[in-house]
Amino acid sequence: MDPNTISATLSTDDQQVINAAIETLRQKLPFLIDLNIKDRVGMPKLGDKTVGFVQKAVQIANEHPQMFPTTFLDEMRKDAQLLDILMRIRLSVKTLAKRIDDTAMQAGAEAYAAARTVYTVTKTPFARAAMREASDDLAKRYGRKRKTEQAATEPPAAPAPTPTAHT
Repeated sequence: MDPNTISATLSTDDQQVINAAIETLRQKLPFLIDLNIKDRVGMPKLGDKTVGFVQKAVQIANEHPQMFPTTFLDEMRKDAQLLDILMRIRLSVKTLAKRIDDTAMQAGAEAYAAARTVYTVTKTPFARAAMREASDDLAKRYGRKRKTEQAATEPPAAPAPTPTAHT
């Protein structure tokens, strides 16, 4: 893969517009909830079959409204309609989120590769004197600990218990 796949910037104005768009989503979806793990585990999950089941049940209930209380039917219709709309929004947001994740991963990989190049340059004999402090600072975050450093920072291993004879 090309080591420089991403070459982009986001202006401050664009960042503000994006944040405003996200805030608009929050404002337009004030009813969104945040389920805890316990609630999620106990709740039926919706897949294609389940969504189809809901749609068919709404159709049947609409064909036989005399069988159900009006408030029940109204709420069922609202829930089913909201489900349909949210499923489309969710697909769009998930697709966008995946692309954001992928782009952030690529940008991070490129930035990390460049940072490793800087670190390598700071360790060269030519740059060593001028960049000793920079090299040492980067080594704290990137370089591997030498065995002598590891031995000094790790507590000594506990001695193995000696076997005792049982009589």
